[in-house]
Amino acid sequence: MIGELTCALLAACRICPFCKPPRMSPVVEPLSWMLGTWLSEPPGAGTFPTLQPFRYLEEAHISHVGQPMLNFSFSAFHPDTHKPMHRECGFIRLEPDTNKVAFVSAQNTGIVEVEEGEVNGQELCIASHSIARISFAKEPHVEQITRKFRLNSEGKLEQTVSMATTTQPMTQHLHVTYKKVTP
Repeated sequence: MIGELTCALLAACRICPFCKPPRMSPVVEPLSWMLGTWLSEPPGAGTFPTLQPFRYLEEAHISHVGQPMLNFSFSAFHPDTHKPMHRECGFIRLEPDTNKVAFVSAQNTGIVEVEEGEVNGQELCIASHSIARISFAKEPHVEQITRKFRLNSEGKLEQTVSMATTTQPMTQHLHVTYKKVTP
């Protein structure tokens, strides 16, 4: 009984024998195509007018715990040294009975953002609604971000990120294709 109660309180437990995976909230069903652990294949490509082009490996983990939102984390690594690079985590919410989506993200660069947009079939397009940053974030500051997620015809997840800074107009910054490794 104690084990069952403890696991019920944790809700996200996947290792004890008392737990069953939580039932997905019907609110997030339109985003179920995003669920799983995904690894970049091939490495992602990054560019921006103020940066040298670069490549990166990334693991995307998108899950749910039965609440009316998805949880996500993106972890990027250098493709040769495997040293950690960019990290972000947060939540994806849908407005019930609509295709309106909110994407809330905290990044290791000191940026916190809210992006909003729509999901249509197996494509999610979002744009920054608000961006906040730590007081000592390096310049130039990000002022706008757009993202597009889509499940392609090969069953791979693609993400394209564009951004504008205080010195550069909206420009594509990242593109990565992920292969699903766990449901």
